[in-house]
Amino acid sequence: MVSGDNLEPNEYIFSIVLSSCSRSGRGAEGRQCHGYVFKSGLVFCKYVRNALVELYTKCLDVEMAKRLLDLLPGYDVFEYNSVLNGLIENECFRGGVEVLGKMVSGSVRWDSVTYVNAFGLSASLKDLKLGLQVHSQMLKSDIEPDGFINSAMISMYGKCGKFSNAKKVFEGLETRNVVLWTAMVAACFQNEYFEEALNLFCGMEYEDIRPNEFTFAVMLNSAAGLSALRHGDLLNAHIEKSGFREHLIVGNALINMYAKGGNIEAANKVFCDMRYRDIITWNAMICGYSHHGLGREALTLFQNMLAAEERPNHVTFVGVLSACGHLGLVQEGFYYLNHLMKQIGIVPGLEHYTCIVGLLSKAGLLDEAEKFMRSTPVKWDVVAWHTLLNASRVHQNYGFGRRIAEYVLHMDPNDVGTYILLSNMYAKEKRWDGVSKIRKLMKVRKVKKEPGSSWTEIRNTTHVFISGDSNHPESSQIYEKVRELLAKIKPLGYVPDVAAVLHDVEDEQKEHYLNYHSEKLAIAYALMETPPTAPILVIKNLRMCDDCHSAVKLISKLTKRDIIVRDTNRFHRFQDGCCSCTDYW
Repeated sequence: MVSGDNLEPNEYIFSIVLSSCSRSGRGAEGRQCHGYVFKSGLVFCKYVRNALVELYTKCLDVEMAKRLLDLLPGYDVFEYNSVLNGLIENECFRGGVEVLGKMVSGSVRWDSVTYVNAFGLSASLKDLKLGLQVHSQMLKSDIEPDGFINSAMISMYGKCGKFSNAKKVFEGLETRNVVLWTAMVAACFQNEYFEEALNLFCGMEYEDIRPNEFTFAVMLNSAAGLSALRHGDLLNAHIEKSGFREHLIVGNALINMYAKGGNIEAANKVFCDMRYRDIITWNAMICGYSHHGLGREALTLFQNMLAAEERPNHVTFVGVLSACGHLGLVQEGFYYLNHLMKQIGIVPGLEHYTCIVGLLSKAGLLDEAEKFMRSTPVKWDVVAWHTLLNASRVHQNYGFGRRIAEYVLHMDPNDVGTYILLSNMYAKEKRWDGVSKIRKLMKVRKVKKEPGSSWTEIRNTTHVFISGDSNHPESSQIYEKVRELLAKIKPLGYVPDVAAVLHDVEDEQKEHYLNYHSEKLAIAYALMETPPTAPILVIKNLRMCDDCHSAVKLISKLTKRDIIVRDTNRFHRFQDGCCSCTDYW
């Protein structure tokens, strides 16, 4: 039109052309059009300004969109909202704060879209102070909060860790749609109120609110947080009935739930049945295998991922390096770290380096692991040093372990795990003076060991057991069952590991302490209350002790049961006298 007919387009034509460039992603053509309107003077027209802001926001040049706000006067709330939304979508959060500041200083009247964006910005930054300021401004305005504002507000408080405020907003609403319910479930999940998140499902059913794919995904991840396999199975049944099984976000959450719930076979079935997969799908399955100690399966799946031309990310390599650690593949681990990650363009982080420490430690290369830590320019945390410390216990290099423990306690004098590991090493050496010294040090520093507890779910009821406790209504029968099991596995080779008891008492008394650890009580009860072929899943809050590990291996052989124990380190799958961890955890 311009070059052929020698006609002069007006501001309406240019706004249409610029909008077309925005919607089709033609940034280069849009910039050419911008040059023309600048020369023609039409750049100051409202419709053209709006279209220009939309163009640069949608074509990922948000800095140019911000410059337009600075250079061209007279922008209204629509343009500000457009730039603000673009900045948030492109994770330019500090730029978003600047735009909000311009709106305040320029006395621009906020509308409901501004408040949704402002709450979203606060949530992305996890800036509670900013979120409270936005909420305060909204209360002073004449804006009536709608469903979008309320869900953004709930999400903001949830992500900023102010769960009580999110709950207060939610409970103050007269009508609540699926978006608001999902925002509240997500707030529960983000603040680790997993049980409350699952309970909200009943509330939705009571109010006849049909969950969507996002609701189910958050519910499944909450079930994963509790390792609540029964809840996960029930949610899966609802998903099948509701027709959301084919949604990618739901499939990913199902894999995560089954992997963290201890049923890696079910996770693999979901994975194999999925038509579409993204990086989250592959990562969930690879990391799930690694967490279960199935290193070979994890590495095979990684090769399948590369064959499918799915580009790995940093999470993928955490699972891959962890798998190498389980298998003791030192050379392969360093190949992935130093060559493949570099080739793909992924900069190794602390988690990757910690996996290498674990890899070297499992191979018994403790000196090399320490040298690696000392020479690698990264700020190591207590978790990495714990990996090395635990390895010294497993490989019975107690002198090395004591030196590492002293270093860790210098870093964090309140790290209870280090005191326990150090005390265990002294006990293994029968150095009761050392055990006493550690206990006194813990008392002086007011460091308390968390009581060992385990729980198992039977017929929709969670049964919790504490070591040596007799509060369960069937405790006498449970204790009798434990004694029966231990008596039967002694001919199979079970010898109580009395050296692990941190008390300088007679061996008979030490054996009594060991007999009634929480995981033994939970497993005994599950054997009493479940069908003879049913697998048993027990969750423990601490690391599984050596004695219980030896005992459960033989109990699995005696009873011909699959027994899965999830402790703070990993999953242990006991089958026919063997454990998936190959006795290294």
